[in-house]
Parts: sequence; structure tokens; C-alpha cells
Amino acid sequence: QLQLVESGGGLVQPGGSLRLSCAASGFTLDYRAIGWFRQAPGKEREGVSCISSSGGYTNYTDSAKGRFTISRDNAKNTVYLQMNSLKPEDTSVYYCALATGNYCSGYEYRKYALWGQGTQVTVSS
Repeated sequence: QLQLVESGGGLVQPGGSLRLSCAASGFTLDYRAIGWFRQAPGKEREGVSCISSSGGYTNYTDSAKGRFTISRDNAKNTVYLQMNSLKPEDTSVYYCALATGNYCSGYEYRKYALWGQGTQVTVSS
């Protein structure tokens, strides 16, 4: 069964950090870009970050720039999202998604072929 599984979410205080993981099962991530998205209650899912298949290119949306870092370890078949200086407005369900190509070309849903089930991140004191 082909799937992406996110982990690492939880409750954290404002200013804290979390590292999310996205592990692939049943296939290799080596040849595909990976995107991270998030969805807050009552809001549309939005792109956060993307990393190319080699890891040589990364992209961040304004909400993530300067605070989040995306990385990947193809040997472990896993992509990470390190989130620092978290704010209450970062509270969302975070999803990783497998791009249809090996490069980052935006965050339109049609450009992503497989989605994980999501992991909840709550930033609150």
C-alpha cells in the first residue's frame, strides 16, 4: 500500500519548536518533490514549503519564511519540517504530499498525487 505518514505534531507553547516527519511506505521518495501544507479550522488548505527530489531546491511561503526549514533524508525515505518560533496562528493540521514531478512548481492541489493523513499542531499557552 502506497502511503505517506506524518508524525511529530503536538501541543507546544508560543515560541516553541516542533519537527514534523513525513515517511513514505510502499515506494521510494527519491524521485519526487514533497510539499508540506496546513489547514486550520474553517480555512482552506494552504502550502507551507516544498523540497525538490534531490533536496537542492527549497521553497517557503511567507508564513514559513525564516522560521521553518524543510529537509529530506532519502536514505530514510523521509522528509522533515523543522518549525521554530511557533505562533498561535500556526495551529493547523499539517499534511505532506507527493508532487507529480521531481521539482517544486507551486502548491496547487493538482500538482500533488498522494497525501498523508495529517498531524495536528497546536500552539497555545
